[in-house]
Amino acid sequence: MEGEITPTPTLPVDTRRHVPRTDAVLADPRLAAAVDRLGRGVVKSVLAGVQERARAGELSPSDVAEETVAALPATASALRPVINATGVLLHTNLGRAPLSAAAREALLAASGTTDVELDLATGARARRGRSAIEALLGRVPAAEAAHVVNNGAAALVLAATALARGKDIVVSRGELVEIGDGFRLPDLLVSTGARLREVGTTNRTALADYASAVGPDTGFVLKVHPSNFRVTGFTGGVGVADLRGLGVPVVADIGSGLLTRDAALPDEPDATGWLRAGADLVTASGDKLLGGPQCGLLLGRADLVRRLARHPLARALRVDKLTLAALEATLRGPATPVHSSLHADPGRLRERAQRLAASLRAAGLDCRAVASEAVIGGGGAPGVALPSAAVSLPASCAGPLRQAVPAVMGRVEQGRCLLDLRAVPEDMDDALAAAARQAGEAAAAPPVGSRPAASPGVTPAPGRSPGSGRDLGPSAAGRAERTPPTGAHDPRGR
Repeated sequence: MEGEITPTPTLPVDTRRHVPRTDAVLADPRLAAAVDRLGRGVVKSVLAGVQERARAGELSPSDVAEETVAALPATASALRPVINATGVLLHTNLGRAPLSAAAREALLAASGTTDVELDLATGARARRGRSAIEALLGRVPAAEAAHVVNNGAAALVLAATALARGKDIVVSRGELVEIGDGFRLPDLLVSTGARLREVGTTNRTALADYASAVGPDTGFVLKVHPSNFRVTGFTGGVGVADLRGLGVPVVADIGSGLLTRDAALPDEPDATGWLRAGADLVTASGDKLLGGPQCGLLLGRADLVRRLARHPLARALRVDKLTLAALEATLRGPATPVHSSLHADPGRLRERAQRLAASLRAAGLDCRAVASEAVIGGGGAPGVALPSAAVSLPASCAGPLRQAVPAVMGRVEQGRCLLDLRAVPEDMDDALAAAARQAGEAAAAPPVGSRPAASPGVTPAPGRSPGSGRDLGPSAAGRAERTPPTGAHDPRGR
């Protein structure tokens, strides 16, 4: 109509023009301090991600600095701490043995310049890692000498190279194991230039089989503990004590790193026992049942150990000051987390699971305490089941738990996500509960753009659901259900 004013259309505001510049955000004192701590590249990378969210309209441009500070990692490394609730004590994918507080403190102390190869009294060069070697011999008095390399496989490679290059290694067919990630012991040994002389059959090997194979070209007889599988039925093998009479060195690989006998693992061989039985050289891993850093241990006759330590390959396989510091602190210090997990009281685990489940139910989660079974993992004690307890959540929580802070790795069995407490230190229960609440909220949230549920809320926990384990209520607290952790990935090689 005449005289009517047509309103000017409102143009959409382009929020991208208001996203603060990188240099302006980095001038924030909190981010300037983060640059000093984490490095400019790490901080800029986080900031760039937050700026993209602001450009997409996911957050206000005025919140970019605050969101960047919140999203900064704890360290400059991409490795993230993970709570191991899989029920596998030595989980290869999670770095196997967690270090003790004593070992972590030793690592920090050794991270600067140290006297790793220096005698401070004289100012002269000293034997590398001498105090760690002394600590190792103190734990295994049956060994005349010891040497440390960078992992268990390296210990065998050094022994084969130094003692049997161009010679025969006599070994039972039933002990030619695959040690994980596709690496096989025969391939490893042949790569050193040694020849394998296989004796016996997969299930039975006799002393006469070894005796007929030993000759002038024999470097040594190898005894391997099949630590990541079991053969049952019509079987037979030869012990170290019988092999010692063959007239050649006996090298024995115990795999799991148990230094002395442990009543919780009566069938697991230990370094002390095999040395006393007559092994000339024992090899083992440091990051398994010993509970220390990744390294390979060589224990035995002084002349053989000296020969290995002076071989040119030993230089390529040597460990650094951090490993030596952590190893020594593990050997001299208090009980390791692995030892504590192995000897955890099942009754106390049930109490913790019930308390955690009650607090999570109070927060509205479908949760209950159930009986569980844990395993050693890491190539140790196959078939040994450890009674445990777990917190049972919907399977949909597994993914959000892995993205929680701290991340939590559980296992999924028949539609339930179980958080087994065997390998979780009790002082981490609060962090575990917080991560579970965070995961429960994330799992319950509807997908972006979906229609809200007609009756929002959390379904109350039923008395029991298939595959979730047996409830640990007052009437069931003393019972346990054998629930193998089939959902946990457990590569158990050396």
